[in-house]
Amino acid sequence: MGTNTRKNIIDVITTITGILFCGFALKGFLVPNQFFDGGVTGISLLLHELYHWNIGYVIVAVNIPFIIMGAFQVNKTFALRTLLAVVGLALCLHFIPYPQITSDKLLVSIFGGVFMGLGVGLAIRGGCALDGIEVLALYTGKRISFTISEIILGINIIIFLIAAVKLGLPVALYSILTYYTASRTINFVIEGIEEYTGVTIISSESKKIKEKLVLDLGRGITVYKGERGFMKENFDTSQPVDIVFTVVTRMELKRLKNMVEDIDPKAFVFTSIIKEAAGGILKRRARH
Repeated sequence: MGTNTRKNIIDVITTITGILFCGFALKGFLVPNQFFDGGVTGISLLLHELYHWNIGYVIVAVNIPFIIMGAFQVNKTFALRTLLAVVGLALCLHFIPYPQITSDKLLVSIFGGVFMGLGVGLAIRGGCALDGIEVLALYTGKRISFTISEIILGINIIIFLIAAVKLGLPVALYSILTYYTASRTINFVIEGIEEYTGVTIISSESKKIKEKLVLDLGRGITVYKGERGFMKENFDTSQPVDIVFTVVTRMELKRLKNMVEDIDPKAFVFTSIIKEAAGGILKRRARH
């Protein structure tokens, strides 16, 4: 079996699993309790509650414009996969008799969000989207001066305000908790436990730190030439320094910090989250 064939099979299995989780979240938690999520799913649930339309049909209809946008903003393969996934979710909601798990509002908001996040995250790893709100944000962000995150936040605020007016403030507040839980779960599913972190180290003991990073931790490093000093009491005094940058996983971060502290307790260390990284001397990570 070729590599592409194997990858496609894994993508399909991952997407189907995501669809099943989304269906479970919707029919087992959210729909029976009149709860909402953010994004396109939230719009679909809101329309379902206000007009009592079939949730499966609504999800397909609401996603169609975003799928068309996706064909132009991303690519046609992504749009086709997303269309199939959304139709699959509608069929799943129509034919699979998911039981209602609980009516406890806190459990619904938390676990409904967790299972929805698992489903959407797995679908993204499979190469498609079960919620087209980010495609809309990408399309809109090219025409106005807001970031994608700000656009998504604005759309979700409108959804939750309408829910608060039509269905009551408590439902809207619990739904915000659902959305937050789902978004955190999506991030965890996509990035995984090995989310990459960029680490910058400025130290007078940079030579020892470089040796430890490469020889003991097995990390690739990049060295910038800089100057340190420029203190208030002696601003004109400075000395050259190697600024060391490396990329580690979240699981390795504590070990790296301990290592640097042992070498130079006064070292200046700061970190930044890296959303995407490839190439170089990076540990391979499963990315479907």
